[in-house]
Amino acid sequence: MATGALATETTTTHGELALVLHAHLPYVHSSEPGSLEEDWYFQALLECYLPLLDVLEAAAADPSQRPRLSMGLSPTLLSLFSSPDLSERFGPWLAVRQELLLQAPAGFEAAAADLAQQLSGAAAAWQRCGGNLLPRFQRLQQAGVLDLLTCAATHGYLPLLRDCPEAVRAQLLTAVREHQRLLGVRPQGIWLPECAYYEGLDRLLVSCGLRYAILDAHGLLHGQPRPRYGVYAPICTPAGMAFFGRDSESTLPVWSARDGYPGDASYREFHRDLGWDLPDGELEQRGIGCRRPLGLKLHRVSSRDCGLDGKQPYEPSAAHASVRRDAAHYLQGRSQHLQHLQGAMERAPLLVAPFDAELFGHWWFEGPRFLAELFRQAPASGVGLTTLRDTLSRGDSLQLCQPSPSSWGQGGYHNYWLNDSNAWVIPEWNRASRAMVQRVSRGVGSEEARELLNQAGRELLLAQSSDWSFILRAGTTTELARERIERHLGRFWQLLGAIDGEVELPEGWLEAVRAEDALFPLINAADWAQIPAAAP
Repeated sequence: MATGALATETTTTHGELALVLHAHLPYVHSSEPGSLEEDWYFQALLECYLPLLDVLEAAAADPSQRPRLSMGLSPTLLSLFSSPDLSERFGPWLAVRQELLLQAPAGFEAAAADLAQQLSGAAAAWQRCGGNLLPRFQRLQQAGVLDLLTCAATHGYLPLLRDCPEAVRAQLLTAVREHQRLLGVRPQGIWLPECAYYEGLDRLLVSCGLRYAILDAHGLLHGQPRPRYGVYAPICTPAGMAFFGRDSESTLPVWSARDGYPGDASYREFHRDLGWDLPDGELEQRGIGCRRPLGLKLHRVSSRDCGLDGKQPYEPSAAHASVRRDAAHYLQGRSQHLQHLQGAMERAPLLVAPFDAELFGHWWFEGPRFLAELFRQAPASGVGLTTLRDTLSRGDSLQLCQPSPSSWGQGGYHNYWLNDSNAWVIPEWNRASRAMVQRVSRGVGSEEARELLNQAGRELLLAQSSDWSFILRAGTTTELARERIERHLGRFWQLLGAIDGEVELPEGWLEAVRAEDALFPLINAADWAQIPAAAP
């Protein structure tokens, strides 16, 4: 079927699919280039965010397509996008990888050429936008293609901060303020970190100007009362917060490497990287202190049961054919599901498919191309594409329901962030949060003290990032995670002590901290003002 024929062959839709991506990285800005955390960001730029923007812009420019996507941009990721230092470093980072790629082994010519084209394309795109992706996101939102959501300020796991509700409110208000500062509009939707919910959170969300979010399926299905339409229609709480539920049938084929598309033998292998194979001397000459993944992947999955040494060269043309097949299969499955639901519902059914954005391009290299195929093939599939915001803007009545505590983490609740490996940090968060509330309630007597209190707020938010708890549980870069938590908490207590004259800050210390942790310029310590106790 020719692309131009899609507009005339659009079929009647049986319902709609809302694809939702969550884009987030912890605040990994460092005064020293070449850090492992900086690599996380640059690889995400190369493999995920630049390709996703290219796909969305190309689809939006095609009159035969109607791309729609809801996407959460976390405030810490927005801070990285807007960092002049990181913007300047990305070009040289790409150049190093272009040099190292020249040492690709024989037999990998097609894979190396494909990767070289991606690297050069990313460098050219970065130059065209002046190293600033934010206007591209803004234009796509203004065109109705993107529905941009916020997240908690530093991706704090809100149910574990609830003992100090002011800490939760500060995460939310800081996020709303930063989203509006950098994207020009106040967000109405939020991706709750790890889709984690607790009783009463909806009231705080509404008080911060937020109106809708996503939960895992059991967050709705275990609600009171159980929603009539399950996860296939949004619900609304008495406080006025709308929630959408994840449809597992719409997500499993895409995210699971074992049971889904990413495990196909033709797709690029994530775990095999040239960075593990190059001599140490080659890496050291380019400022890379140790062997690690560099984003230079030249192998394909090959077989699910073969070791990394048995992986075969990546063949881009074969992978592209698989993408077209898998996109068609995915849409066929959603169409059949919607047809079945249509006969049992008194309203148009909605399938909500949320994913981590980095699945598309980073974990699953072909993910952006898969999305492009979905946009191209959707008009003829009977599956309409929509956003969460557009769904609510139609004004359909929503069932009143109180969601259940839940998350989309392992086990469906909070145990991945509350276990023997990381539970020690929770009383530290709570102690610091209560101290912040008490200090804010006392007030300060000078502009200098107010700035110290604002910086203490930054450090507290950074210490609360759920990424570090996740890493401690996963057992990967645990020393880095523990060091980041302890660093930010240590700075927090020093700053509070300095406000009251109990601690003398070393010369140059404050300037260095402000330079390194320079996010959230509009932070307001008053966000931690004590919340009055609810009336009995």
